[in-house]
Amino acid sequence: MLFNSFGFLFLYLPVVLAGYFVLAKLRPRWAIAWLALASLCFYGYWDWRYLPLLVASISLNYWCAARMLASRHRRRQWLVLGLTANLGLLGYYKYANFFVAGLGTLLGAPLHGWDIVLPIGISFFTFTQIAFLVDCHRGLAGEYRFIHYALFVSYFPHLIAGPVLHHKEMMPQFERPPGLHAADAAVGLSIFVVGLAKKVLLADPLSPLAGPVFAVQAHPQLIEAWIGALAYTFQLYFDFSGYSDMAVGLSRVFGVQLPLNFNSPYRAGNIAEFWRRWHMSLSRFLRDYLYVPLGGNRRHRVRNLMLTMLLGGLWHGAGWTFVVWGGLHGVYLVLHRGWTAWAGNGPPRWWGRGLTFLAVVAAWVVFRAPDLATAGDVLGGMAGANGLALPHGLAAYAPYFHGGAQFSGIRWIDFGGIGVPVLALAMPLAFLAPNTQEIFRHYAPCGAAQRRLHWSWRPRKAWSLAFSLLFLGCLFSMNRVSEFLYFQF
Repeated sequence: MLFNSFGFLFLYLPVVLAGYFVLAKLRPRWAIAWLALASLCFYGYWDWRYLPLLVASISLNYWCAARMLASRHRRRQWLVLGLTANLGLLGYYKYANFFVAGLGTLLGAPLHGWDIVLPIGISFFTFTQIAFLVDCHRGLAGEYRFIHYALFVSYFPHLIAGPVLHHKEMMPQFERPPGLHAADAAVGLSIFVVGLAKKVLLADPLSPLAGPVFAVQAHPQLIEAWIGALAYTFQLYFDFSGYSDMAVGLSRVFGVQLPLNFNSPYRAGNIAEFWRRWHMSLSRFLRDYLYVPLGGNRRHRVRNLMLTMLLGGLWHGAGWTFVVWGGLHGVYLVLHRGWTAWAGNGPPRWWGRGLTFLAVVAAWVVFRAPDLATAGDVLGGMAGANGLALPHGLAAYAPYFHGGAQFSGIRWIDFGGIGVPVLALAMPLAFLAPNTQEIFRHYAPCGAAQRRLHWSWRPRKAWSLAFSLLFLGCLFSMNRVSEFLYFQF
């Protein structure tokens, strides 16, 4: 079930909200159980055959955690059991075919992969539970009721595409008596509408611009390659930003605050800041549960950074493009640290922003491409290796080009559609417009906002009218339901 579907908006969500708030007044514990059950139904709607897998994962991890907390001397054994189960599950469903294909390449004979369907959200609920088990082993987690733990893992606003939750942030909220607060509902629904607009009005129209450019053997020329690369760069931005806003908004309606996961990353002045703004919960997990245990900044910093980013790339998908994408960001971070250690500080803010953005765009090309050959083809096109083709309409001005230009037309970009105007709008919005943290700063959706505005959202009629019209615009644009890009991870 998708947040941007009519079934979710007009059936699932109203039923879940009504049941939750009625039970919250009658039996608070039942309200928590209702929300956990509704979250499991949300997951089962995608494919009910994988619902037992999620329930078994929750039960096994809870049991391992309980055993660790009850035993001082065998904590390590229970941790190993839990980690083996989690990583084995993730490895089988997500990476089995990747390793089989790699083995076939090494042997010089293609091997047939298995017919495995990746359970949706498996990377998110697996990492969430790994962090919990590790903290139990470290003595940083307490014992919780099973119903609270089940809701913590399966909570539907985060289950499909994040954020990666942490028990210290979520469990105290789930243990509080549930209730309905008008301010939470107003703020949450408004943030949800902003996220829906990002997805439906900005991200989805950019998809037709990017798709043909990244097709195998498309050989995009200079203009095509740049438009396709930028289209995907901003499609992914508003797709993930939209999902993050919708998740935060939905959770706020229930009175639960999710951690900030997206904070205008294209404003970053360097690559380290980019990773402090993009997929923040994943960055935190990789830092706390991989980079620091490897040694962090104390020893082998380059090795630790590269290994962390390579595994972070592999987390996104089982393919060499994801590995190379992670490796690129690892190299970026190593170069950034080397520069700051040598120069003492980074380049001027404006220059750093531009350089960081170009590096991120180049890496997104590898991330989006179906294979490394196509990635190289698109990057080559961006560098002019595939030539420069100009629209037929410019042929009348041929004398001004002094030869050397081909007026063969733009093959892969539809200038007659809405994609190019949306791209022209999306770029300044990403770089300059306030984000939801700033617009709703008086209500702290995910904590304090970094930038103060002279204006902000208030529960007033003008804002209600504006968001109602925006919601109607989204509904009229939802003629085709499209998945969020991060669903595949």
